[in-house]
Amino acid sequence: MASVNEQIVREYFETLGFFVIQPNKHQVAARHKLDSEEIDLLIARPGQAGVFTAPSEIIWGAPELARVQRAIVSIRGWHTDKFSPAVLKKNPDIFRFAGLSVIKEARRTLGPGSITKILCLSDLTPAVAPQEETLALLRQGGVDGVLSFRTMLLELIESVDVSKNYEKSDLIQTLRILKTYDLLKDSQLELFEKPKVRKPKS
Repeated sequence: MASVNEQIVREYFETLGFFVIQPNKHQVAARHKLDSEEIDLLIARPGQAGVFTAPSEIIWGAPELARVQRAIVSIRGWHTDKFSPAVLKKNPDIFRFAGLSVIKEARRTLGPGSITKILCLSDLTPAVAPQEETLALLRQGGVDGVLSFRTMLLELIESVDVSKNYEKSDLIQTLRILKTYDLLKDSQLELFEKPKVRKPKS
C-alpha cells in the first residue's frame, strides 16, 4: 500500500510542475529510521529557489503549493484512520521528518536554503474542536502544510483529459478510464448535480 500512496503523491506533485526525488527505495521495520530514511519524497520547482512565505492556512491545495519552491514530503496514508490529537500523541514519530537533523539531510540533495515541510495524510477528524487542536499540534511540530489524499485525488481527477492517452502513468491512465465511463466526476460537477427523486412505491 505504501507504494500506491507514494505514487499518488508523486503524480500529484509532478502534475503541478515539481521535480520529485525519492531518496529511499527500501522499507525500515526492525529498527528506528535514520534521518535520511525519514524522507519519503523531496520536491523542487524548476528555477532558482526563493524565500518561502508560508500561507496563513495549514490545509493546502494547488493554490498554496504555488508558493513552494522546495520541500520535504512525509506520507501517512492511513486510509482507515482519521488524524486527531490522540493519533498524533500516540505517534510522535510523525513529526520526525520536520526535525532540524532531517532538514539538514534534505539539504544534501536540495542544496542550502529554506525547505518547506509538507505532511500528506489520509484525513482529519471532522469534529471542529479536535480538528483545530490537531492542526495546532501539527504546526507546533514544525509542519508547514497538510495535504489530504482526498484533495490530491480530486485535483488529479480534475486535471485528467479523457481525450488524452496517459500510457506513461498507470495511475493517471486508470483515472482517465474511470472518468471516460462516468465512474468518476469532477468535484465542481458534483456540486451542481440534481438530487435524485425517488419514485413513489406503487
